[in-house]
Amino acid sequence: MPTVSLKNVSMRFGTVTAVESMDLVIKDKEYVTILGPSGCGKTTLIKIIAGILEPTEGEVFIGETDVRGIPTEDRDIGYVFQNIALFPHLNVRDNVSYGPRVRDLPPAEVEGIWKEYLDLVKLLDRMEMFPSELAGGEQQKVSLARALASGSKLLLLDEPLSALDARVRVDLRYDIRRLAKELGLTVIHVTHDQEEAMSVSDRIVLMRNGRVVETGTPINLYRSPDNIFTANFIGETNLLEGSIKERDESGITIRLRDGTLVKASAKFMDVEDAVVLSVRPEYVYTASDGVQAKVVSVTFMGTHWRIGTRTSSEDDVDFDVQTSDKVPSIGDEVRLVFNKRMTMVYARPIEGIAEAIRLE
Repeated sequence: MPTVSLKNVSMRFGTVTAVESMDLVIKDKEYVTILGPSGCGKTTLIKIIAGILEPTEGEVFIGETDVRGIPTEDRDIGYVFQNIALFPHLNVRDNVSYGPRVRDLPPAEVEGIWKEYLDLVKLLDRMEMFPSELAGGEQQKVSLARALASGSKLLLLDEPLSALDARVRVDLRYDIRRLAKELGLTVIHVTHDQEEAMSVSDRIVLMRNGRVVETGTPINLYRSPDNIFTANFIGETNLLEGSIKERDESGITIRLRDGTLVKASAKFMDVEDAVVLSVRPEYVYTASDGVQAKVVSVTFMGTHWRIGTRTSSEDDVDFDVQTSDKVPSIGDEVRLVFNKRMTMVYARPIEGIAEAIRLE
């Protein structure tokens, strides 16, 4: 079974450390996304698993086999690259059947394989066409079918959708997820796109500067991240500084920089602790009291309006208004309150907020 295990894996290029002391287990049939900003080490990590790179330190297991020193072609993996990599001189049928043919499978079995996977990606009617005659999304579907035709139960996807148009990306990511689950594959999917990761993953591994910041299900990383970097990177959030004024059985009261008191349900915080409050725009509302702010921007987002405000303490706070509701105008004075249950609270980083959420 294609469980993947990395034990204390590091990768250095001269004085640059791309991956540092990585411990990670990806379970059989799990769809895991490696997410992070550019330069965080995620592509290096998947190349180590694929055998394109050998780690400077550590062990890499696929199933029970330590695959260090085993060439990529002998690791029994399917690999879909960021840059669509099809044989330009072969038509769709021959691209997909290439792997089974080089394994010397009987012609009847090869035919059954390419038909099966072209049917899965809904491109049987394109089998005689060449890559240059296909749209970008169709080309990547052929790449996926070719990877699946290898017969491997481990599929590695290295930014497979980044070169495609937005609408095609959305459709294809759901196709990949569907195929992975139908075929019982273990999938490791590298991306820098938070929405892509949230929509397809069983679990997300968030990386920064060569290390794992946090792992969890999409809903847990969005609603209750352990780390302020996670809260800021996955989705959108407002960050406000304050200190704890008091605490009781129901939670804590935070005094923001402008003196406004805000309730939160956080625990394990002491009175006078310096904290950072994180609240997503959909959990910010207008009311008759609360944080005083002035509207500085109004942006139509399709399903809602995004309202940008500046508080009296010069904090930027965004909130959402449904298109059917009354929309404030630039210059309006508003009062903002936060959903207590959905307000996240973190100890103020010693290095400061800007450094704690910095992408590089």
